[in-house]
Amino acid sequence: MRTVTRWIGDRFAMIAALLVLGYLFLPVAYTFVFSFNDYRKSNIIWNDASGPTLKHWKDPCGAPGVCDSLVTSLQVGLLATLVSTVLGTLLAFALVRQKFRGRGASNVLVFVPMATPEIVLGASLLTIFVQGFSRVGLQLGFWTIVIAHIMFCLSFVVVTVRARLQSLDPRLDEAAMDLYADPRSTFMRITLPLVMPGVVSAAMLAFALSFDDFIITNFVSGNETTFPKFVYVSYLRGIPAQANVIGFSMFVIAVGLVVLSQVVLSRRGR
Repeated sequence: MRTVTRWIGDRFAMIAALLVLGYLFLPVAYTFVFSFNDYRKSNIIWNDASGPTLKHWKDPCGAPGVCDSLVTSLQVGLLATLVSTVLGTLLAFALVRQKFRGRGASNVLVFVPMATPEIVLGASLLTIFVQGFSRVGLQLGFWTIVIAHIMFCLSFVVVTVRARLQSLDPRLDEAAMDLYADPRSTFMRITLPLVMPGVVSAAMLAFALSFDDFIITNFVSGNETTFPKFVYVSYLRGIPAQANVIGFSMFVIAVGLVVLSQVVLSRRGR
């Protein structure tokens, strides 16, 4: 008994970590398994009669509308990521490297979209778009989704890049200028390469948040359908296995990008 207790005590952290990972990846495993389900009407219950099939992986666009919604989500995610990363990086530099009146208030206001419940944020944006933007001809649809996603992704970009900037030693810039580097050369050759890992991490986070968002998108999308919205609507009549294929594929791609970035950063560190 003591031997078993000692063995568990020595490996408690590892056992706890494995249990937590198993709990986190259980829905992912479900998504992967049911992408092989040979269902007829609903993909919620496993079809034991016919067994697993590869037909959904061979034709991931077989379900009507699934690939159209995926393309919309990718377009929205890329646009929102690009704009929010550029604006958020500039704002992070201003909050860390510049002194101006209202900087303290700006630091607090950055967290407001992150702290606001999404359903409240979505309802507020819907009111703004309907009451304000409709007067200038902007209707609910693709561009209102992009604007809404930029708004909530911006805060996460600022927080991520700012944390990276605050960890840098400002004396590196001073040393570069002591070696006769002008401000532009100092920024391009010293500051930007050092802060780039934070910018890349912020961009990946912004894309993941944009691609995954449903609540705010559902308020401001109008007749436009993104991939999360397609999955939600499909749930009422049975989520197609093609959605499981695309969802699991996006998960694998995201994990692959994270692993690749860590490998690149570790090599640069050595």
